[in-house]
Order: sequence, then C-alpha cells, then structure tokens
Amino acid sequence: MKKGLIEVYTGDGKGKTTSAIGLALRAKSHKLNVCFIYFHKNLKKWNYKEVEILKKNGIDVFTFAKKHPFCEKTDIEKLRKECLEGLEFIKKIFNEKKYDVVICDEILISLRDGFLKEKEIIDIMEEKPKNIELILTGRGATKKIIKKADYVSEIKKIKHPYDKGIKARKGIEY
Repeated sequence: MKKGLIEVYTGDGKGKTTSAIGLALRAKSHKLNVCFIYFHKNLKKWNYKEVEILKKNGIDVFTFAKKHPFCEKTDIEKLRKECLEGLEFIKKIFNEKKYDVVICDEILISLRDGFLKEKEIIDIMEEKPKNIELILTGRGATKKIIKKADYVSEIKKIKHPYDKGIKARKGIEY
C-alpha cells in the first residue's frame, strides 16, 4: 500500500469491532498483511469465536490488558502497565514493517477510562509509517484524535437490548 490512513470507529453503538473485523478480512482477501490487536478483551474467558476466523485467514491476533474493571476485578496500575506494553508492541511492529493494516480494537476504551493518555495514542498515530493503515476502535475518541484521523465513523446507539436488561448474547454481541 502506498498510502495508509488512520481510521477511527467510535461511539456508543454496536458494531465498532464488527466493522474492524470486516475490514481485516477484506484487507486479507486482497493479500494485505493484517495485525489485529485486542485491548480489554479476555479472548479465552469470553470465547470470542471471531478470533478463530481471523487466525484461519492468516491474520495475526494479539491481546493486551485482557481485563477491565467494568467486567472483572483487576489492579488499575497493572492494567495501565499492560496498556503501555500494548503501545510498545505497536511501535515495534511499525518498525518491523511486516503489516499493511494494524487494528487496535478497544484502544480508545483505554483512553476513555484513563489507562492511556491522549498524547500516548496521538504519538502512535504520528509514528505510524505512511504505508500502514491504522484502525483505532472503541468508545471515547477525543476531539484531537478525531481531528488527527483521516476517517472517523461514529456508531450511534438509537436503541439497544441492554436498555431492556437483555444481557450480551453469544454469537451476536460477543
């Protein structure tokens, strides 16, 4: 890819991760090398089956800061450290230039909830090599991140089953 852009999928609606997975599969089907990095998702505990599909299609999958205080009891300082390890990993793979597409799923949750600082994410955006497409997902994109991005999609909730007390359903929400 000659020119990689920065995409942000944010908002309170359902579909940010799903959009990123769709983009990952599309990119891979065009023979692009794709790296999918999850933040705040314990893939084994919650049995995210899409990971199997990503891996079967040759997409490399990594995860950092597997827990989140909203879902599981965890040490906040440890969580920040794990988020920072994720940022260091992103910088490392930027330098390796192995991937055409790098997806950081729920990294904006790390920002929204104070585990990462806005400047730390903006630094990643600025350090991105020009030929890599970078996708950041999650609730909590700031005005500066939105301004810095090339694409921004806000996925807005109009109505959601959670509002009626319906819990997350396997195969639909996770």
